[in-house]
Amino acid sequence: MLKKENIRYLIVHCSDTPNEEELTATEIHQMHLDFGWDGIGYHKIILRNGKIQNGRPEYWIGAHVKGKNTVSLGVCLIGRDYFTRKQFVSLEKILKSWKKDYPLAIIEGHRDTENTKKTCPNFNVKNWCKDRKLL
Repeated sequence: MLKKENIRYLIVHCSDTPNEEELTATEIHQMHLDFGWDGIGYHKIILRNGKIQNGRPEYWIGAHVKGKNTVSLGVCLIGRDYFTRKQFVSLEKILKSWKKDYPLAIIEGHRDTENTKKTCPNFNVKNWCKDRKLL
């Protein structure tokens, strides 16, 4: 079980799927089951139209970032390297809400975490957050 007081990171991901592909949380859930996981690894999914879908509940340890799953929440933008304005509006909404609940948590892109060679979410999360005064 993921304890609220242990949340130290808010990790931004992307699905790393073609930008024109319209994946949903249900499809990511099936994809992650096919990987042999216990289901969707992210806590929130942001669709191309900006709609927010739930993944794992916030009390359930994620499966989204090696070495930090027990101390983090993960949000995933659908797409690879082009995200819509509506997706960014929703991302800001989620991160503001999470920062209210977990004020000491650090916002990072998956690519900025240790133990990964991934480039996701394929933009500089720190700079994006600075522009929105989320840090």
